[in-house]
Amino acid sequence: MPSVLTPRLVFFGIAAVCAFSMAFAYYYLELHLGLAACPLCMTQRVFVVSLGVFAFIAALHNPGTVGRRIYSLLCLLSACVGGAVAARHIWLQNLPEDQVPACGPSLEYMLDTLPFSETFSIVMMGDGNCANVSWTFLGMTIPEQVLALFVVLGLACGWQLLRGTSAHVR
Repeated sequence: MPSVLTPRLVFFGIAAVCAFSMAFAYYYLELHLGLAACPLCMTQRVFVVSLGVFAFIAALHNPGTVGRRIYSLLCLLSACVGGAVAARHIWLQNLPEDQVPACGPSLEYMLDTLPFSETFSIVMMGDGNCANVSWTFLGMTIPEQVLALFVVLGLACGWQLLRGTSAHVR
């Protein structure tokens, strides 16, 4: 009996979770609550979107075993790098106040005026804006929630990567 959780359905589910997460971040956190995203938040969003795009393309393509593994690896890579950025953000938020880096210029300003490599380096270092805890849900900060999202979606991607060849059903 074939599995109900076909690779295509799992990829669509991953893409849907990513789309919901981005809609929540924009419509609720930004527009409704008025929270501005810091540079590390924006970077995490890039990886949520990349994960969702890879998963959506995989779901549309519905490839065989090799293709499924390639898409799964791309999704897993996005989840791992995004999770690392979220972990860095969590670390910054838990620094003692006297060790928090100073606030820097906006991401838009840095992208307009600095070379990309320097902007990337500054963004990954984080700044004082990244250390602010502006909203929590169930006792978890936004980066902690995003890290949990990356872990769950990364596990789903890992499962897609390792599941047997009989899982492909057209």
